[in-house]
Amino acid sequence: MALATAAAANAQSGTNSPYSQYGLGVLSDQSQGFNRGMNGLSLGLRQSNQVNMLNPASYSCVDSLTMIFDVGLSGQVTNFKEGNRKINANNADFEYAVAAFRLMPKMGLSFGVVPFTNIGYNYSATTNVGTSTTTSTETHSGSGGIHQVYVGIGWNFFKGLSLGVNGSYLWGSYDRSVTISSNDAYVNTVTTAYSTSVQSWKVDFGLQYTQAISKTDNVTLGATYSLGHSLSADPMVTTTNTNSQTGVSTSHEQTVYDGLSIPHAFGVGLSWEHNRRFIVGADYSLQKWGELKYPEMNTSTGKYVLKNGLLSDRHKLTVGGEWTPNWQSRKFYNRVRYRIGASYNTPYIKVNGKDGPKEISVSAGFGIPITNNWNNGSYLNISGQWVKASAKDLITENTFRINIGLTFNEQWFNKWKVR
Repeated sequence: MALATAAAANAQSGTNSPYSQYGLGVLSDQSQGFNRGMNGLSLGLRQSNQVNMLNPASYSCVDSLTMIFDVGLSGQVTNFKEGNRKINANNADFEYAVAAFRLMPKMGLSFGVVPFTNIGYNYSATTNVGTSTTTSTETHSGSGGIHQVYVGIGWNFFKGLSLGVNGSYLWGSYDRSVTISSNDAYVNTVTTAYSTSVQSWKVDFGLQYTQAISKTDNVTLGATYSLGHSLSADPMVTTTNTNSQTGVSTSHEQTVYDGLSIPHAFGVGLSWEHNRRFIVGADYSLQKWGELKYPEMNTSTGKYVLKNGLLSDRHKLTVGGEWTPNWQSRKFYNRVRYRIGASYNTPYIKVNGKDGPKEISVSAGFGIPITNNWNNGSYLNISGQWVKASAKDLITENTFRINIGLTFNEQWFNKWKVR
Protein backbone atom coordinates (compact mmCIF):
# COMPACT_ATOMS: atom_id res chain seq x y z
CA MET A 1 0.00 0.00 0.00
CA ALA A 2 1.04 3.64 -0.35
CA LEU A 3 2.11 5.42 2.81
CA ALA A 4 -0.33 8.27 2.26
CA THR A 5 -0.75 9.77 5.72
CA ALA A 6 1.12 8.90 8.88
CA ALA A 7 -0.20 9.49 12.35
CA ALA A 8 2.28 7.54 14.43
CA ALA A 9 2.41 8.83 17.97
CA ASN A 10 2.93 5.98 20.39
CA ALA A 11 5.95 3.70 20.49
CA GLN A 12 5.84 -0.06 20.54
CA SER A 13 8.67 -2.59 20.66
CA GLY A 14 11.45 -0.02 20.28
CA THR A 15 10.18 1.64 17.10
CA ASN A 16 7.31 3.73 15.80
CA SER A 17 8.13 3.53 12.09
CA PRO A 18 5.39 2.78 9.53
CA TYR A 19 8.11 0.96 7.57
CA SER A 20 8.17 -1.73 10.27
CA GLN A 21 4.99 -3.15 8.71
CA TYR A 22 7.14 -4.67 5.95
CA GLY A 23 9.34 -7.75 6.05
CA LEU A 24 10.36 -8.83 9.54
CA GLY A 25 10.29 -5.24 10.80
CA VAL A 26 13.05 -2.72 11.45
CA LEU A 27 16.41 -4.48 11.73
CA SER A 28 18.40 -3.79 14.90
CA ASP A 29 22.06 -2.82 14.53
CA GLN A 30 22.84 -4.95 17.65
CA SER A 31 25.86 -2.82 18.62
CA GLN A 32 26.88 -2.16 22.22
CA GLY A 33 27.53 1.03 24.13
CA PHE A 34 31.19 1.45 23.21
CA ASN A 35 30.71 1.21 19.44
CA ARG A 36 27.38 3.04 19.18
CA GLY A 37 29.37 6.23 19.42
CA MET A 38 31.17 4.99 16.29
CA ASN A 39 27.80 4.29 14.63
CA GLY A 40 28.13 0.52 15.06
CA LEU A 41 31.70 0.04 13.79
CA SER A 42 32.64 -3.44 14.98
CA LEU A 43 34.07 -6.06 12.62
CA GLY A 44 37.74 -5.13 13.04
CA LEU A 45 37.58 -3.95 16.67
CA ARG A 46 39.40 -5.85 19.45
CA GLN A 47 39.19 -4.34 22.92
CA SER A 48 39.96 -6.37 26.02
CA ASN A 49 37.55 -4.42 28.26
CA GLN A 50 34.46 -4.33 25.99
CA VAL A 51 32.02 -6.90 24.59
CA ASN A 52 31.81 -6.87 20.79
CA MET A 53 29.18 -9.49 19.92
CA LEU A 54 29.05 -8.48 16.24
CA ASN A 55 32.32 -10.35 15.63
CA PRO A 56 32.67 -13.34 17.97
CA ALA A 57 36.37 -13.67 17.15
CA SER A 58 36.90 -10.60 19.36
CA TYR A 59 36.09 -12.59 22.52
CA SER A 60 39.58 -14.13 22.42
CA CYS A 61 41.11 -10.82 23.57
CA VAL A 62 39.00 -10.45 26.74
CA ASP A 63 41.19 -9.71 29.76
CA SER A 64 41.97 -12.83 31.78
CA LEU A 65 41.25 -11.19 35.16
CA THR A 66 37.87 -9.60 34.53
CA MET A 67 34.20 -10.34 34.08
CA ILE A 68 32.57 -7.79 31.76
CA PHE A 69 28.88 -6.86 31.95
CA ASP A 70 27.34 -4.37 29.54
CA VAL A 71 23.73 -3.14 29.58
CA GLY A 72 22.16 -0.40 27.50
CA LEU A 73 19.01 1.56 26.79
CA SER A 74 17.97 4.25 24.36
CA GLY A 75 15.47 7.06 23.90
CA GLN A 76 14.53 8.67 20.63
CA VAL A 77 12.45 11.38 18.98
CA THR A 78 11.33 10.86 15.39
CA ASN A 79 9.88 13.40 12.97
CA PHE A 80 7.71 11.96 10.18
CA LYS A 81 7.28 14.17 7.13
CA GLU A 82 5.08 13.74 4.08
CA GLY A 83 4.53 16.77 1.89
CA ASN A 84 3.64 19.67 4.20
CA ARG A 85 2.55 17.46 7.08
CA LYS A 86 4.84 16.70 10.00
CA ILE A 87 4.26 14.56 13.09
CA ASN A 88 6.61 13.83 16.00
CA ALA A 89 6.79 10.64 18.02
CA ASN A 90 9.07 9.49 20.82
CA ASN A 91 9.87 6.27 22.64
CA ALA A 92 12.40 4.56 24.89
CA ASP A 93 13.59 0.98 24.93
CA PHE A 94 15.85 -1.45 26.79
CA GLU A 95 18.45 -2.34 24.16
CA TYR A 96 20.74 -5.16 25.24
CA ALA A 97 22.50 -7.03 28.07
CA VAL A 98 25.75 -8.84 27.29
CA ALA A 99 28.68 -10.30 29.22
CA ALA A 100 32.09 -11.84 28.52
CA PHE A 101 34.98 -13.48 30.37
CA ARG A 102 38.14 -15.51 29.69
CA LEU A 103 37.18 -19.18 29.56
CA MET A 104 40.74 -20.50 29.27
CA PRO A 105 44.03 -19.26 27.82
CA LYS A 106 43.46 -17.83 24.33
CA MET A 107 39.71 -18.42 24.56
CA GLY A 108 36.90 -16.11 25.65
CA LEU A 109 33.18 -16.69 26.11
CA SER A 110 30.29 -14.24 25.74
CA PHE A 111 26.55 -14.43 26.25
CA GLY A 112 23.65 -12.03 26.22
CA VAL A 113 20.32 -10.91 24.81
CA VAL A 114 19.84 -8.38 21.99
CA PRO A 115 16.96 -7.34 19.71
CA PHE A 116 16.87 -8.77 16.19
CA THR A 117 13.89 -6.90 14.69
CA ASN A 118 11.31 -4.42 16.01
CA ILE A 119 7.74 -3.72 14.90
CA GLY A 120 5.56 -0.88 16.15
CA TYR A 121 3.31 1.53 14.26
CA ASN A 122 -0.19 3.01 14.28
CA TYR A 123 -1.47 5.34 11.56
CA SER A 124 -4.56 5.96 9.47
CA ALA A 125 -5.74 7.78 6.35
CA THR A 126 -9.27 9.04 5.60
CA THR A 127 -10.48 9.86 2.07
CA ASN A 128 -13.77 10.87 0.50
CA VAL A 129 -15.53 8.40 -1.78
CA GLY A 130 -16.01 10.27 -5.05
CA THR A 131 -17.80 13.59 -4.58
CA SER A 132 -20.09 12.30 -1.82
CA THR A 133 -19.88 12.90 1.92
CA THR A 134 -19.07 9.23 2.46
CA THR A 135 -15.60 8.66 3.80
CA SER A 136 -13.39 5.61 3.94
CA THR A 137 -10.79 5.22 6.71
CA GLU A 138 -7.88 2.82 6.44
CA THR A 139 -6.16 2.11 9.76
CA HIS A 140 -2.84 0.29 10.05
CA SER A 141 -1.35 -0.97 13.31
CA GLY A 142 1.26 -3.47 14.36
CA SER A 143 3.48 -4.58 17.24
CA GLY A 144 6.03 -7.23 18.10
CA GLY A 145 9.47 -8.24 16.96
CA ILE A 146 12.09 -10.96 17.21
CA HIS A 147 14.57 -11.26 20.08
CA GLN A 148 17.92 -13.02 20.17
CA VAL A 149 19.77 -14.70 23.04
CA TYR A 150 23.25 -15.96 22.23
CA VAL A 151 26.31 -17.77 23.56
CA GLY A 152 29.60 -17.37 21.75
CA ILE A 153 33.24 -18.44 21.89
CA GLY A 154 36.34 -16.74 20.46
CA TRP A 155 39.61 -18.61 20.13
CA ASN A 156 43.08 -17.26 19.36
CA PHE A 157 43.91 -20.02 16.87
CA PHE A 158 47.51 -18.93 16.50
CA LYS A 159 49.43 -15.68 16.87
CA GLY A 160 47.40 -12.88 15.32
CA LEU A 161 44.52 -15.06 14.07
CA SER A 162 41.27 -15.52 16.03
CA LEU A 163 38.15 -17.45 15.13
CA GLY A 164 34.73 -17.24 16.77
CA VAL A 165 31.14 -18.40 16.62
CA ASN A 166 27.83 -17.26 18.13
CA GLY A 167 24.99 -19.71 18.56
CA SER A 168 21.63 -18.00 19.08
CA TYR A 169 18.01 -18.75 19.85
CA LEU A 170 15.47 -16.51 18.13
CA TRP A 171 11.97 -16.03 19.46
CA GLY A 172 9.16 -13.55 19.07
CA SER A 173 5.96 -12.76 17.22
CA TYR A 174 4.18 -10.02 15.37
CA ASP A 175 0.60 -8.85 14.93
CA ARG A 176 -0.28 -6.53 12.07
CA SER A 177 -3.70 -5.38 10.94
CA VAL A 178 -5.37 -3.26 8.28
CA THR A 179 -8.95 -2.11 8.94
CA ILE A 180 -11.11 -0.41 6.32
CA SER A 181 -14.20 1.30 7.74
CA SER A 182 -16.70 3.93 6.59
CA ASN A 183 -19.07 6.52 8.01
CA ASP A 184 -21.78 4.91 5.89
CA ALA A 185 -23.81 2.48 8.00
CA TYR A 186 -24.48 0.35 4.93
CA VAL A 187 -20.78 -0.28 4.24
CA ASN A 188 -19.21 -3.25 6.01
CA THR A 189 -15.97 -3.03 8.01
CA VAL A 190 -13.18 -5.29 6.76
CA THR A 191 -10.16 -6.17 8.92
CA THR A 192 -7.17 -8.10 7.62
CA ALA A 193 -4.94 -9.35 10.45
CA TYR A 194 -1.49 -10.85 9.91
CA SER A 195 0.25 -12.81 12.67
CA THR A 196 2.99 -15.33 13.27
CA SER A 197 5.23 -16.73 15.99
CA VAL A 198 8.95 -17.44 15.63
CA GLN A 199 11.07 -19.97 17.51
CA SER A 200 14.28 -20.74 15.69
CA TRP A 201 18.07 -20.53 15.72
CA LYS A 202 20.90 -18.48 14.23
CA VAL A 203 24.63 -19.10 13.77
CA ASP A 204 27.25 -16.41 13.12
CA PHE A 205 30.95 -17.00 12.42
CA GLY A 206 33.75 -14.50 12.86
CA LEU A 207 37.43 -14.09 12.03
CA GLN A 208 40.00 -11.47 13.01
CA TYR A 209 43.65 -11.21 12.02
CA THR A 210 45.88 -8.63 13.71
CA GLN A 211 49.25 -7.59 12.30
CA ALA A 212 51.69 -5.26 14.05
CA ILE A 213 53.11 -2.72 11.59
CA SER A 214 55.29 -0.89 14.13
CA LYS A 215 55.94 -0.81 17.86
CA THR A 216 52.91 1.41 18.38
CA ASP A 217 50.62 0.48 15.50
CA ASN A 218 48.62 -2.56 14.49
CA VAL A 219 45.99 -3.33 11.88
CA THR A 220 43.11 -5.79 12.32
CA LEU A 221 41.14 -7.37 9.50
CA GLY A 222 37.76 -8.78 10.50
CA ALA A 223 35.23 -10.89 8.62
CA THR A 224 31.86 -12.44 9.49
CA TYR A 225 29.38 -14.83 7.96
CA SER A 226 25.81 -15.55 9.12
CA LEU A 227 24.05 -18.67 7.96
CA GLY A 228 20.72 -18.07 6.19
CA HIS A 229 17.86 -20.53 6.69
CA SER A 230 14.14 -21.00 7.16
CA LEU A 231 12.67 -19.88 10.49
CA SER A 232 10.09 -22.70 10.39
CA ALA A 233 7.35 -20.14 11.04
CA ASP A 234 3.81 -20.31 9.66
CA PRO A 235 2.45 -16.80 8.93
CA MET A 236 -1.33 -16.58 9.06
CA VAL A 237 -3.82 -14.02 7.76
CA THR A 238 -7.39 -13.67 9.02
CA THR A 239 -9.88 -11.62 7.02
CA THR A 240 -12.95 -10.50 8.99
CA ASN A 241 -15.99 -8.90 7.36
CA THR A 242 -18.32 -7.19 9.85
CA ASN A 243 -21.84 -6.09 8.92
CA SER A 244 -22.06 -2.52 10.20
CA GLN A 245 -25.82 -2.76 10.77
CA THR A 246 -26.12 -6.16 12.48
CA GLY A 247 -22.63 -6.50 13.95
CA VAL A 248 -22.44 -10.04 12.57
CA SER A 249 -18.91 -11.06 11.43
CA THR A 250 -17.57 -13.71 9.14
CA SER A 251 -13.90 -14.72 9.08
CA HIS A 252 -11.60 -16.56 6.73
CA GLU A 253 -8.12 -17.83 7.68
CA GLN A 254 -5.17 -18.71 5.46
CA THR A 255 -1.72 -19.99 6.44
CA VAL A 256 1.56 -20.04 4.57
CA TYR A 257 3.56 -22.89 6.04
CA ASP A 258 7.32 -22.40 6.49
CA GLY A 259 6.91 -18.89 5.13
CA LEU A 260 9.70 -16.85 6.83
CA SER A 261 13.48 -16.98 6.44
CA ILE A 262 16.62 -15.05 7.35
CA PRO A 263 19.33 -14.45 4.73
CA HIS A 264 22.95 -15.38 4.30
CA ALA A 265 24.99 -12.38 5.42
CA PHE A 266 28.62 -11.38 4.92
CA GLY A 267 30.76 -8.69 6.49
CA VAL A 268 34.31 -7.40 6.31
CA GLY A 269 36.02 -4.69 8.34
CA LEU A 270 39.43 -3.11 8.84
CA SER A 271 40.72 -1.10 11.79
CA TRP A 272 43.96 0.64 12.65
CA GLU A 273 45.06 1.28 16.25
CA HIS A 274 47.87 3.68 17.18
CA ASN A 275 49.54 3.61 20.58
CA ARG A 276 46.25 2.84 22.38
CA ARG A 277 45.15 6.39 21.55
CA PHE A 278 43.58 6.29 18.10
CA ILE A 279 41.32 3.69 16.54
CA VAL A 280 39.85 4.23 13.08
CA GLY A 281 38.07 1.71 10.91
CA ALA A 282 35.53 0.84 8.25
CA ASP A 283 32.97 -1.97 7.86
CA TYR A 284 30.99 -3.27 4.91
CA SER A 285 28.16 -5.80 5.19
CA LEU A 286 25.80 -7.51 2.76
CA GLN A 287 22.56 -9.31 3.68
CA LYS A 288 21.05 -11.39 0.85
CA TRP A 289 17.37 -10.66 1.50
CA GLY A 290 16.68 -10.44 -2.23
CA GLU A 291 16.99 -14.23 -2.58
CA LEU A 292 14.12 -14.86 -0.16
CA LYS A 293 10.41 -15.25 -0.75
CA TYR A 294 7.98 -13.49 1.57
CA PRO A 295 4.22 -14.00 2.08
CA GLU A 296 1.81 -11.51 0.54
CA MET A 297 -1.95 -11.25 0.07
CA ASN A 298 -2.76 -11.41 -3.63
CA THR A 299 -5.56 -8.87 -3.99
CA SER A 300 -6.73 -10.24 -7.34
CA THR A 301 -7.11 -13.86 -6.19
CA GLY A 302 -7.59 -13.36 -2.45
CA LYS A 303 -4.85 -15.92 -1.78
CA TYR A 304 -2.06 -15.56 0.79
CA VAL A 305 1.07 -16.88 -0.95
CA LEU A 306 4.86 -16.73 -0.97
CA LYS A 307 6.22 -14.32 -3.54
CA ASN A 308 9.59 -13.30 -4.95
CA GLY A 309 10.66 -9.68 -5.32
CA LEU A 310 9.25 -8.28 -2.07
CA LEU A 311 12.70 -7.89 -0.44
CA SER A 312 16.08 -6.56 -1.60
CA ASP A 313 19.71 -7.19 -0.74
CA ARG A 314 20.86 -4.84 2.01
CA HIS A 315 24.25 -3.11 1.79
CA LYS A 316 25.75 -1.16 4.66
CA LEU A 317 28.95 0.88 4.93
CA THR A 318 30.19 2.27 8.25
CA VAL A 319 33.24 4.38 9.13
CA GLY A 320 34.21 5.51 12.61
CA GLY A 321 36.90 6.08 15.16
CA GLU A 322 37.85 6.62 18.79
CA TRP A 323 40.40 8.90 20.43
CA THR A 324 41.77 8.63 23.98
CA PRO A 325 44.15 11.53 24.85
CA ASN A 326 46.16 9.49 27.38
CA TRP A 327 44.81 6.25 28.81
CA GLN A 328 47.55 6.20 31.51
CA SER A 329 46.90 9.73 32.77
CA ARG A 330 45.56 10.38 36.24
CA LYS A 331 43.55 13.29 34.87
CA PHE A 332 39.95 12.32 34.22
CA TYR A 333 39.44 14.17 30.92
CA ASN A 334 42.57 12.53 29.42
CA ARG A 335 41.08 9.08 29.98
CA VAL A 336 37.70 9.84 28.37
CA ARG A 337 37.20 8.06 25.04
CA TYR A 338 35.85 10.32 22.31
CA ARG A 339 34.00 8.62 19.44
CA ILE A 340 32.47 9.48 16.08
CA GLY A 341 30.99 7.51 13.19
CA ALA A 342 28.79 7.52 10.09
CA SER A 343 26.85 4.94 8.05
CA TYR A 344 24.95 4.51 4.82
CA ASN A 345 22.71 1.55 4.09
CA THR A 346 20.25 0.48 1.44
CA PRO A 347 16.78 -0.91 2.34
CA TYR A 348 15.88 -4.57 2.52
CA ILE A 349 12.16 -3.90 2.03
CA LYS A 350 10.09 -2.77 -0.94
CA VAL A 351 6.98 -0.58 -0.81
CA ASN A 352 4.52 -1.04 -3.67
CA GLY A 353 7.23 -2.70 -5.72
CA LYS A 354 9.72 0.15 -5.20
CA ASP A 355 12.75 0.27 -2.93
CA GLY A 356 12.04 1.37 0.62
CA PRO A 357 13.94 4.18 2.38
CA LYS A 358 17.71 4.44 2.29
CA GLU A 359 19.36 5.49 5.54
CA ILE A 360 22.20 7.82 6.38
CA SER A 361 23.27 8.26 9.97
CA VAL A 362 25.97 9.95 12.04
CA SER A 363 26.86 9.58 15.69
CA ALA A 364 29.18 10.93 18.34
CA GLY A 365 29.76 9.86 21.92
CA PHE A 366 31.94 9.45 24.98
CA GLY A 367 33.29 6.59 27.03
CA ILE A 368 33.51 8.00 30.55
CA PRO A 369 35.62 6.07 33.13
CA ILE A 370 33.68 5.61 36.35
CA THR A 371 36.41 4.19 38.59
CA ASN A 372 38.17 6.31 41.20
CA ASN A 373 41.75 5.49 40.27
CA TRP A 374 43.95 5.55 37.17
CA ASN A 375 43.24 1.92 36.24
CA ASN A 376 39.98 2.64 34.44
CA GLY A 377 38.02 -0.55 33.93
CA SER A 378 34.34 0.39 33.94
CA TYR A 379 32.72 2.94 31.62
CA LEU A 380 29.59 4.95 31.13
CA ASN A 381 29.06 5.06 27.37
CA ILE A 382 26.88 7.92 26.09
CA SER A 383 26.23 8.68 22.44
CA GLY A 384 23.87 10.65 20.24
CA GLN A 385 22.79 9.49 16.79
CA TRP A 386 20.89 11.10 13.93
CA VAL A 387 19.26 8.84 11.34
CA LYS A 388 17.50 9.95 8.16
CA ALA A 389 15.39 7.39 6.27
CA SER A 390 13.97 8.61 2.98
CA ALA A 391 12.72 7.46 -0.42
CA LYS A 392 11.01 9.25 -3.30
CA ASP A 393 7.26 9.76 -2.78
CA LEU A 394 7.36 8.07 0.64
CA ILE A 395 7.48 9.28 4.22
CA THR A 396 10.78 10.78 5.39
CA GLU A 397 11.88 9.91 8.92
CA ASN A 398 14.40 11.96 10.91
CA THR A 399 15.33 10.33 14.20
CA PHE A 400 17.51 11.66 16.99
CA ARG A 401 18.50 8.91 19.42
CA ILE A 402 20.34 8.97 22.75
CA ASN A 403 22.11 5.72 23.71
CA ILE A 404 23.31 5.01 27.23
CA GLY A 405 25.37 1.94 28.08
CA LEU A 406 27.05 0.93 31.32
CA THR A 407 30.03 -1.41 31.12
CA PHE A 408 31.07 -3.08 34.38
CA ASN A 409 34.59 -4.49 34.25
CA GLU A 410 34.96 -6.43 37.49
CA GLN A 411 38.18 -8.18 38.51
CA TRP A 412 36.62 -11.49 39.54
CA PHE A 413 39.60 -13.66 38.72
CA ASN A 414 42.42 -11.95 40.62
CA LYS A 415 44.49 -14.32 42.75
CA TRP A 416 44.62 -13.03 46.31
CA LYS A 417 47.72 -13.49 48.44
CA VAL A 418 47.44 -14.01 52.20
CA ARG A 419 50.41 -12.81 54.18
